[in-house]
Amino acid sequence: MKSIKVPHTLVLLFSMMIFAYALTWILPAGSFETSVDANGKELVVPGTYKVLEEQKNLPVWSVFTVIPRALGEAQGIIFFLFLIGGSIAVLRSTGAIDALLGKVLNRFSHQPAMLLFMAMLSFTLGSTSIGMAEEYIPLVLILISLCVALKMDTVSAVATMVVGYGIGYGTAIFNPFTVLVAQGVAGVTPTSGWEYRLILMVPLVAIGFHHVWKYARSVQLDPKNSLVYDVPDAQPPAASDYPELNGRRKAVLFATLGALILTVFGIAKFQWYFVELGAVFFVLGIITMLIAGKNVNETAQTFISGASELTGTALLIGFARSIELILTDGQVLHTVVAGLAEPLSYVGAELSAVGMLLIQSILNFFIPSGSGQAYVTMPLMAPIADLVGVSRQVAVLAYQMGDGLMNMIVPTNAVLMGILGMCGIPYDRWFRFVWPLVLKLLVASALALVIAVLIGYQ
Repeated sequence: MKSIKVPHTLVLLFSMMIFAYALTWILPAGSFETSVDANGKELVVPGTYKVLEEQKNLPVWSVFTVIPRALGEAQGIIFFLFLIGGSIAVLRSTGAIDALLGKVLNRFSHQPAMLLFMAMLSFTLGSTSIGMAEEYIPLVLILISLCVALKMDTVSAVATMVVGYGIGYGTAIFNPFTVLVAQGVAGVTPTSGWEYRLILMVPLVAIGFHHVWKYARSVQLDPKNSLVYDVPDAQPPAASDYPELNGRRKAVLFATLGALILTVFGIAKFQWYFVELGAVFFVLGIITMLIAGKNVNETAQTFISGASELTGTALLIGFARSIELILTDGQVLHTVVAGLAEPLSYVGAELSAVGMLLIQSILNFFIPSGSGQAYVTMPLMAPIADLVGVSRQVAVLAYQMGDGLMNMIVPTNAVLMGILGMCGIPYDRWFRFVWPLVLKLLVASALALVIAVLIGYQ
């Protein structure tokens, strides 16, 4: 497998764009009627799908013109990444993060499994409660430094974060961007059923951690077991002596902690997003410079260098966003949704619940936005659930598991591609690591859905 030459991630994404373009010529154009809810969001109306009389065949050049459009639509996360990259570069130049890691490793280096488990659990809890995802991106470089010191690789670091947040979204106990949206669309009491989702989080986290730790441990024992052993861009910086945690560095760390607390508070209280979060981290960079007593011009250069390192990542995000735009422009996205959903009305309750999981998993490739997927699919899944004797709560559970767990593997997920790009991990190497885990988690989720049907989960 390692001898096979796999194209660059950008090439893979462009190939998927061409495939999406081909679908606009193969599939019939169609759409559902839509309505607007109290929040101004468009919902599809069940039973209204129809094939359009005029097929809107896109010109060949639309494959190319969609790219700058997609970059424009993804500008929020792209510019957020640039600000994050610059600010983290300034932060790291003070030595504060390395000094903190030195302290942590001196105390817990003999318990690497505990360190990784606590990190993964933290990401899971942040995602399952308040829907954190993009906010984790600044922490990936810190995780890499930690894993290097523990003789692990960049895949181990990324896996700790991505698997944690994927399972968090998959269980989504109170996630306001997925489960609460889906429950609102389906007419289910908001936050209801959280007890069962909390119970499910335990085995899913256990499965995820076992997979990550097994791989990380194999790299510890033999670095050649790393999936990115032969990838220069994915090699982390060599571990070095850690600087002293002096007063200035402690002050920098407290400022960073304050920024993180402010971020969490802003998300939970004021629904902050990329604009506000980017501003917070830019201000953090300025405060860091003042505390550390660094030269203004040198700090500016450090900031620009840190931001420029994420240019490739920004392009990957834009190309990933292009796939959904092509399907929408060609008016076949609703055709895909309708074609996948219709067979569910002909099977029994248990199979219907598992089928919903598979459909949501597939649709996450085409509609990577969790809330966007809820607005498109839940108006269809809720009536189907009524028809086959499945509670709407089960339909919501199938949606959130399909959406959340597939976040770990679909190349149209901007957060995933952003993190992989920052770490220099080719998508094919990540896919090789994560697909067995996703398969195990989907099997466990299917079993959980069957149990939910049998116990009358409401």
